[in-house]
Amino acid sequence: MKKTLLATALLGMLSVSSAHAATVVGFKVGGDYWDADTSGSFNSDDGVAQTYNYESKSQGSLWVAFEHPIPLVPNVKIRENRLEGKGSQIDSNFMFNGHQFDSDTTVFNDLSNTDFVLYYEILDNDLVALDLGAAYKQMHGSLRVQDPGHPEEVDVDSGIVMVYASAEVGVPGLGLYAFADVMLGVDETSVYDYNAGLGWKFDGVALDTAVRVGYREFNFDVDDFSSTTQNMSFKGAFAGVELAF
Repeated sequence: MKKTLLATALLGMLSVSSAHAATVVGFKVGGDYWDADTSGSFNSDDGVAQTYNYESKSQGSLWVAFEHPIPLVPNVKIRENRLEGKGSQIDSNFMFNGHQFDSDTTVFNDLSNTDFVLYYEILDNDLVALDLGAAYKQMHGSLRVQDPGHPEEVDVDSGIVMVYASAEVGVPGLGLYAFADVMLGVDETSVYDYNAGLGWKFDGVALDTAVRVGYREFNFDVDDFSSTTQNMSFKGAFAGVELAF
């Protein structure tokens, strides 16, 4: 009986919050430029971590979101993330994907992915906004190791179930707000993707514009994921813009 009452109360809260949070249909598009430092390692065939000297490289994200006032039906956000790392190692001596490397090598680690997010607007006012939901991060990259005469490549194309949370705290009348977005892996608990920073919103007639700056970190620590074991990190400052229709 208690479980039934709890479920009913939770369902009611989600319904009320959804109805209050979004009163009209909304559409958002945005993009971020990310100046990320890349570091990490991957395991060779014998399970030994191979560390490379990665170059700093700009990364980027683009996203769209659709919000509506229909109770219990989640809002939708899709974000495309480009994450590419290039590193070098001197005098390599290991086997990868069945091939022995015995000279200087270069690694191209493409961890690009697409986030599919379903979320509810729990709060949405001038002071506080809070979204909670679930996400699926679909990887569509690869891990390629090569020396001057031979490349070996493994596709990294599995997916990760994640929890999702997004929060904003604003200053009414000024358009200034602080924000944080967090995605935490459920089936891969050492994978996370978060960002935090400050933004400024400018109201317009046909659309509203938000400019954002902050810090983002993506950690990809996996064991036997798409036949690879890796511990990679992308982190650094970013700047972006979002348009709300």
